[in-house]
Amino acid sequence: MPPAILLALTIGPALAIGMTLWFVNDLLPECIVSEHQRLTAPDSQFDLVTFSRACGATEANIQAALVPQGEEIPFDAASFVSVASNAGLEPAWNANGDIELTLPQGAEIYRQDDSVAGISVIYR
Repeated sequence: MPPAILLALTIGPALAIGMTLWFVNDLLPECIVSEHQRLTAPDSQFDLVTFSRACGATEANIQAALVPQGEEIPFDAASFVSVASNAGLEPAWNANGDIELTLPQGAEIYRQDDSVAGISVIYR
């Protein structure tokens, strides 16, 4: 088979797949993560990060997650608490190495885990 035909048979499908992925990516809402606070754990293993995530037309939210110290919070970070509010969670590490958070009064709670990565979470 001539090289020009092989090239056409290779580039054609690759171009079609690439254009399809580009089109589908435009249909999906882009998530924007806005970091609010970051506190390093007493043992310096993790950073406790509070943030909000906006994916298209989303309601106000505040979340918290643990990430390895110094690392950026990924757009798909798994939060251990998520609340329908834009009020702060007042995060803190206590003397025992536990996490303390203040939940906004009257806000709808989407997620509220009692522990994360073996660390207790205390809600005030």
